[in-house]
Amino acid sequence: MTRNIAIVGGGIGGLCLAQGLRKAGLDVTVHERDRTPADRLQGYRVHIDPNGARALHDCLPAHLWQAFLDTAGHGGQDFGFITERLKRLAVIEAAETSDPADDHHSASRITLRQVLLSGLDDVVRFGKTYERYERLPDGRVELFFADGTSATADIVVGADGGNSRVRRQYLPHAERVDTGITTVAGKFPITAETRKLVARRLLDGPNTVIPPSGMGFFTAPHDLGDGVAYGEFGVTEQEGALMDNSSSYILWAFGAPGSGFPTNISDMSGEQLKATVARKIESWHPDLRTVVGRSDPDTVSLLPIRTSIPIDPWPATNITLLGDAIHSMTPMRGIGANTALRDARLLCAALTGSLTGGGDPVDAIAGYEARMREYGFAAVRDSLRAAEQFVGGSRVSRTGFKTFLRLVQRFPALKARVFS
Repeated sequence: MTRNIAIVGGGIGGLCLAQGLRKAGLDVTVHERDRTPADRLQGYRVHIDPNGARALHDCLPAHLWQAFLDTAGHGGQDFGFITERLKRLAVIEAAETSDPADDHHSASRITLRQVLLSGLDDVVRFGKTYERYERLPDGRVELFFADGTSATADIVVGADGGNSRVRRQYLPHAERVDTGITTVAGKFPITAETRKLVARRLLDGPNTVIPPSGMGFFTAPHDLGDGVAYGEFGVTEQEGALMDNSSSYILWAFGAPGSGFPTNISDMSGEQLKATVARKIESWHPDLRTVVGRSDPDTVSLLPIRTSIPIDPWPATNITLLGDAIHSMTPMRGIGANTALRDARLLCAALTGSLTGGGDPVDAIAGYEARMREYGFAAVRDSLRAAEQFVGGSRVSRTGFKTFLRLVQRFPALKARVFS
C-alpha cells in the first residue's frame, strides 16, 4: 500500500528527511509557510558535526552530498578555550578522519538550505502556513492551512521549529521556555586586510572565551579560502551583509543574563547592539574588540535563548516530531541542527524499512521516538547546562575552571580522557 508522508516545515531537519524519503522512492510532501525559498533566510554559519554529516551523506543523493562538501567552509575545527585577554587555556584537537561523513564542517545556513531544496520542486509546497489537523475516520490525518486549503496524509511529521503548531496540538504539555539568557551575534569579515588584525587562534577554529564572570563570548570562523565553486548554489538575491553566503567571516556571539543588558535591548538596531557589546568588552584584548568593532551592523542580531522541557514518553501514533519541534535547545553546544539531522536520518531509515518491508509504520515511529527521546533530551539538558556555564558561575569557579583547562592542556593523556 502506498503511504503519503506529510512533513510540516521546510527547515534543515524536515528537508533532510524529505530528501531521504524521496531517495527511497516514498511519497512525501513538505508544507512550508514561506512563500518562496528566499523568504526566511538565516545568515549565520552552522557547525555540522559527524552526526549531521552522516545524516546528510545518507539522506542526500550523491551529487547533493558532494555539493554540500564543495560549498562548506575550510579551515581547522580544533576547539579552543581562551581568556578575554586571548591567553590560551586549552585547545581540543578534532579527530582526524579520512571520511568526510565522519568529519566536522562549517556550512552557510543559506547555502545548506539551497542544497537541501534542490530537486524537491515537486515535493515542497510553499505558502502553506499550517494551522491544525484533524484525524479522519480511516486513521489518516487532514492538515488545514491558513490559505483555506487542506491536505491528507497517512503519516505526519512536525518539523516546524521551536514554536511548532503541530507539537502544540499533539503534545500540548511539551513546553518551551525562555532561559533568561540573551545573546548578540555578528559577523566579522575575513579578508586579506582583516586577517592581519586578529590573532591566528581566532582564524584557526572555534573558541569559547572565558571572562571572569557574568558573560560569555564565542567565535567561529567560516572561511571559504580562495573561493567556493557554488555552481547552482550561488549567492542569494537577498541584499545585505547578513545574507551574503559567498564571503568569509568570523561568527561571534556575546551572551549574558537578560538583566545584564539595557531594558530596551529588543528595540535596538544592529549598530546599537554592537555598541552595547563593545561597552561590555572594553577591557578585553584589542583583537576581540576589533572583531566586534569591525563587524557590519547589518550582521548584528539579538538572539534570545530558549529551551524545551524534556517530557515523559507518549504513545506512538502516525504523527511524530523531529528537531526543534520536540527538543529545542540552546545553541551553546552547537548541536541543535545536528540533532535535527540525526532525527531525520533515523526516522527516514525507520519509515523506509517499514513501508518498503510491509511493516507497521506506527511501530517504526515508536522505535524512532524511543531513541530520539534518549539522545534528543540528553542534548537539551547538556545544551542548557552549557548555556548556564557560558554566562554563569562565580569569579572563583571560573578561575578554577581555567586552572583545570591549563592542567588538561599540559597532560595529553588527561585531555584525551576528558574530551574523548
